[in-house]
Amino acid sequence: MFVQCTQKGASSVLLLTLLCCILPPPAQASKSSEDIRCKCICPPYRNISGHIYNKNVSQKDCNCLHVVEPMPVPGNDVEAYCLLCECKYEERSTTTIKVIIIIYLSVVGALLLYMAFLVLVDPLIRKPDAYTQPLHNEEENEDTRSLAAAPTPSGARANTVLERVEGAQQRWKRQVQEQRKTVFDRHKMLS
Repeated sequence: MFVQCTQKGASSVLLLTLLCCILPPPAQASKSSEDIRCKCICPPYRNISGHIYNKNVSQKDCNCLHVVEPMPVPGNDVEAYCLLCECKYEERSTTTIKVIIIIYLSVVGALLLYMAFLVLVDPLIRKPDAYTQPLHNEEENEDTRSLAAAPTPSGARANTVLERVEGAQQRWKRQVQEQRKTVFDRHKMLS
């Protein structure tokens, strides 16, 4: 209980610290130059290859004349060149992006801490259940009968999840083999 409260308190303090470091104060909350831009895509024109121009300008100045610098065509072709260019004003919130990344990393970190907690502490806390113990004893008896020829490592029953899964997989493979034998034997007997 105390460990969980400590972990929750530590993760909330860490999140608050990260937010204070990354987020700008309210006085700086206006759009920064990286949050707004005008993007002009100009296709090939005569002997000039196509190009993409980006510039931080206001929305009213988002046109070819203000964004495309240096102008690749001489003065009398500027108007024709600018008519071909497609300019779009783009806005994004880097603050929102930062907050979402922090939340995502916090959730992943909390899940990793929880996984480590379960891996380290769960085997110590777990007690045998009175209801499931007879079921496990039946499985163990069945396994010992069927695996009398195959020795188990160090004579102990599998305690880890991986060993239990491997044991179940081996039992399933034996059952499939037995089913195959009976099907093929019956098939031979019928023909």
